[in-house]
Amino acid sequence: MIAIEVVGAMSDNVAMTTMPHRCAGQRSHPRSLAHGQGALRTMLLTLCVLGTHALAQPSDVDFLAARDAFRANDAIKLDRVVPRLKGHPLEQYANYWQIRLRLDDTDPERVRAFLARYAGTPLADRLRTEWLKSLAKREQWALFAAEYPLRAGDDTDLACYAIQWKRQRDGDAALDEARVYWASGQEQPESCQVLFAAMLKLQRLTAQDIWGRFRLAHEAGNARLATRLTLDLPPAERPFVRELDRAERSAAQSLAKNEFRPASVQGRELALYALDRAARSDSSSAHEAWIKVRDRFPPADRAYGNLLIAYQGARTLQPAANEWYREALASTQNAEQRAWRARAALRARNWPDVLSAVEAMPEDQALDPAWRYWKARALAAMGQSDDATRLYATLATEQHFYGLMAAEALGAAIMPISEPLPPDDAAVAAFTARAAVQRVIMLTNFDLRSEALREWLYIVRGQGDETLLLAAEVARRNGLYDRSINSADRTQRRHDFALRYQTPYRDEIAQAARDAQVDPAWVYGLTRQESRFVANIVSSAGAVGLMQLMPPTARWVAKQTGRADFRATQLQDPSINAQFGTFYLRYVLDRLDGLPVLATAAYNAGPGRAQAWRGATPIEGAIYAETIPFNETRDYVKKVLANAMFYQAQLGLPYVPLRERLGMVTPAGSALASVPAGDRPDETR
Repeated sequence: MIAIEVVGAMSDNVAMTTMPHRCAGQRSHPRSLAHGQGALRTMLLTLCVLGTHALAQPSDVDFLAARDAFRANDAIKLDRVVPRLKGHPLEQYANYWQIRLRLDDTDPERVRAFLARYAGTPLADRLRTEWLKSLAKREQWALFAAEYPLRAGDDTDLACYAIQWKRQRDGDAALDEARVYWASGQEQPESCQVLFAAMLKLQRLTAQDIWGRFRLAHEAGNARLATRLTLDLPPAERPFVRELDRAERSAAQSLAKNEFRPASVQGRELALYALDRAARSDSSSAHEAWIKVRDRFPPADRAYGNLLIAYQGARTLQPAANEWYREALASTQNAEQRAWRARAALRARNWPDVLSAVEAMPEDQALDPAWRYWKARALAAMGQSDDATRLYATLATEQHFYGLMAAEALGAAIMPISEPLPPDDAAVAAFTARAAVQRVIMLTNFDLRSEALREWLYIVRGQGDETLLLAAEVARRNGLYDRSINSADRTQRRHDFALRYQTPYRDEIAQAARDAQVDPAWVYGLTRQESRFVANIVSSAGAVGLMQLMPPTARWVAKQTGRADFRATQLQDPSINAQFGTFYLRYVLDRLDGLPVLATAAYNAGPGRAQAWRGATPIEGAIYAETIPFNETRDYVKKVLANAMFYQAQLGLPYVPLRERLGMVTPAGSALASVPAGDRPDETR
């Protein structure tokens, strides 16, 4: 048997917040209290059990007041409250907030005293980064130079400030370090813009550099940046406004009419820009227009235009995309474009082209589990079974979706083998008593989820398997299921699949799955991916609770199920959330031919999109999943279905192979005629 696990984070769209964590045994719904600042909310919070504390400390009310003063940017009120928090476990947060609100004016020695007192904590590292940026903005370069070597890490903003400092020290030669930030299709922070302006003024950026970034910007879909970059060109090389406007507003028509001037650099670049924009909406028409004019372009630009068509065609699942990629073989491709070359070949079921695409990748990309698996599939399809078996064998020992697929290709049943830590209540108690762990528990209760997550990451980073499993158990016992699962996911050799694939709210989810007649392992796999079982979590988009339901969808479910008394606040009740989530899951499953791979995609990206991604001919579910155009949804579908494999073992359910869960996806029909308006293509549950 093969021990397998799946490592996965929550969906990419999880800029999450939570309502205050419920007290042990409390079954009320705290959403109505979460955003208020009234006495009732404060009283209830201060009566909650916080970790090993029997009762909340008297100064917890003051801490809440300090938190709210910081959120309101009220430094005067914060100053009044902070002295009462001396000795409180979260005193450092109040002190940090004081400094943060007046960072530009705070005595450097006070900042340094905080950094020394709380060295090695996330708050100290965060403050040092913020202080360095403040010092750079105020051109306090001597202080910046002393503190910068002590930083915990760089972000782009700070890195560009560091180059500004080096320029003060070393002269204009330091500007060359900013080229790596220039070579981006995204807007960069103001600290980088200062460097770019200097480089342009000193002619360290040429027109070729500007057009190079122009391409990166329109490839990234960043039309605003692309337009702005043209203003940095020398006047003689700058495109006319009307030409740029044609490329942006009537790309397809202008391309078809050959309204650009390929004899000039700006004419060629605008034509390629228009080609990219036109191909995003109709790659077939764009290709027809392109083949009429491409011979007038130099070979390198012709190859680039071919690549734009092929890439956009692949991402929109055009059947001809694989052929178009053959026309683009002479182009220089980035990682995404190479990946979609392989996906276009998969969609065409052209195994020799799949193999060629993977073998053309740089080693670091080709070693990705996805491409190792599909290379093995291609080898097997081409009769090179020994080579395929060797690749499958190495993958099957790894702990991810493709390991499951490879194991099944070898005929192995997937049976996760755990090696849990022996129960040790003393070790659990000692770990729980750590100051950092207590801070995590309290921060979670006080609606400071992002701060709690940072603290927990510092607790578990660099730890060995035994410590990670102990941390996971401590988090589980304190109801911090997300941190528990993520900690258990980090182990390298010793695994506890009961911690990785926990089953909290087992009665609620089991009942909901029975009522909706859906596979409970699938429901658990989806819930793990959506919320990590944080019952009161709310996404940045407004999705609520265990199964991350949008209130409009929940109201539709309530109407379908005769729940006239439903209120959106009830979505934080695990039982109601599971009932509504599984009802909706059953609904999309029924309307998508009973295929879990389609229903899972629909749950994340909307049923209309899941339907549109079906091919004109039958394709296996694994290829459907691999060629989902949205990065988030593609990753989500694979993780949810792999999660379900482990949950069927955890729940003692009959073994269902992953290939059966993926199934065969037939061409699209008219099954979505009755999807509710609130869930049409561009919306999710």
